Amino acid sequence: MNRSAAVTRSLLGYGMVAGPFYLAVGVIQGFVREGFDFSRHALSHLANGAGGWVQTLSFLLTGAMVIAAAVGTARVLGPGSRGIGRFLAAYGAGILVAGVFRADPVDGFPPGTPEGMPTTISTPGLVHFIAAALGFLSLAIACFVATRTMARRGERGLARLSLVTGIVVVLGFFGGPALGSKGIVGIWIAVVAGWAWLAILSRHLYRVAPDTGC
Repeated sequence: MNRSAAVTRSLLGYGMVAGPFYLAVGVIQGFVREGFDFSRHALSHLANGAGGWVQTLSFLLTGAMVIAAAVGTARVLGPGSRGIGRFLAAYGAGILVAGVFRADPVDGFPPGTPEGMPTTISTPGLVHFIAAALGFLSLAIACFVATRTMARRGERGLARLSLVTGIVVVLGFFGGPALGSKGIVGIWIAVVAGWAWLAILSRHLYRVAPDTGC
């Protein structure tokens, strides 16, 4: 294996690690941070209050890992299929921006925050929401582009998985809020499905990446 191929596989390795890292850091915080409720709060809200820097750092590291995976994906699939890499990179960029601009406190978290949804939104909170929306939209598009690309490559199982994941991300993230207080469940499903898909795609590309010329 030459150096270029080794770099490509290293980049794809970040795609396998990004989701588990993000979820592990977030879930651990959710259990130890006072006032956090998985049924009412998204992991984004952990960036508020004492210890919020942990979630901010998690956002920044995860976003960088997704962008690295996007580069590795483009290197394996080649010029004709780089749309997946571009939209994955946009998803990573959305995570980075969401890390810089934190979500507003909400529904009793952190402690001292009024119960219920806020009636106003701050500028950082608005930027965070827009970055998240554009990021998840980019993730869904990456899934849909991967559906066509993987079908063309004869990877029909991965093509079907990509299609289903794209639909789940769209319905979960964008349809969830329409359910009101129960919308957080849809967001959780979209997040977990997206990370699982990225890990599976990255692992597949890691295995099929040529030993030379990447």
